[in-house]
Amino acid sequence: MSSQKNPTDFDEKLGTSQGVWTGGKWDSGYKDNWALEVTRETEPYASARASRAAFILKGCPCAVTSQAEVLSLIRQQQFPMGRRDSSQRSPPKEPVLMCRSNNYPKGFYCSWHLPSPTYIPNSFNISVIHRTREMVCKKDIFPKNRCHIRYLQLFSTVKYKVTLTVTNALGKNSTTLTFDEFAIVKPDPPESVVAKPVPNNPWQLEVAWQNPSSWPDPESFPLKFFLRYRPLILDVWQHVELLDGTSHTITDAYAGKEYIIQAATKDNDIGTWNDWSVAVHATPWTEEPKHLTTEAQVTETTSASTSYFVPPPTTKICDKGAMVGSGAVAVCWTAGLVLAAYGVLFI
Repeated sequence: MSSQKNPTDFDEKLGTSQGVWTGGKWDSGYKDNWALEVTRETEPYASARASRAAFILKGCPCAVTSQAEVLSLIRQQQFPMGRRDSSQRSPPKEPVLMCRSNNYPKGFYCSWHLPSPTYIPNSFNISVIHRTREMVCKKDIFPKNRCHIRYLQLFSTVKYKVTLTVTNALGKNSTTLTFDEFAIVKPDPPESVVAKPVPNNPWQLEVAWQNPSSWPDPESFPLKFFLRYRPLILDVWQHVELLDGTSHTITDAYAGKEYIIQAATKDNDIGTWNDWSVAVHATPWTEEPKHLTTEAQVTETTSASTSYFVPPPTTKICDKGAMVGSGAVAVCWTAGLVLAAYGVLFI
């Protein structure tokens, strides 16, 4: 009669989940655990009555000498560090609940989370009451902590009451929100925000955007927009509120300075402003630099009175940064002609 034992005896006596004998291996039943291998030399000792045995854990460079140590290693795999201590498991604290309508007037959604982990499974139940009627809150597949409610009656002055209850094996907790329909209206940010320079104007930037695609009817429920912008060299934002349209021309930009621009939106009459859109960058138009003479052109003659005429470099006399109007240009060229005439007389 074989001395090999099925390790279910081992599990039952120690009060653990049953394992599976796999012909030389003992599988703990946990998917992520190490596989426990019993060598042929130690098979006779693979029973609950063995006081000591030389077990080998696959994937673990260690040897354990008792069944208690095997169980300890298995439990460490089942409950990772920080979760093994049963004192860390706790009843849920009051959940955080938020409700918002980003597709008014179709409906709204509510989402929730726990302020701290409980380390054990939790179940959530949400109740939405309008007047005396309980409304259906259809849960999303992803994310799992969100559900949607369709409006049954628009422009209602009756408040909504939403209660979220969380329960686990150690207790339960709940929170309740009461709000008006209009108070939770908050569109998503504007989409496809772009900014570009205005040709031949070094102080302007043209900004355009689109209504959020989640907003179902911008004609019946128009949106207004808020724009903010600043040059990267400064930390102070400039703001402008726009009651209609999906574009705006900035007219007070610093020439040649890169700008960062964002937009926000809200319903014209109700609700709150949404978060800022993704930032875009743009730099006002700058004139293409003209070709400038950087080396003196030398005129050489072969006459007996050989001399060299060196016209003044235009980059020094006609410095663009020093010009103020056409008068400076005229003075600049006049000086050049006088010097050139003097050189001819000298020759």
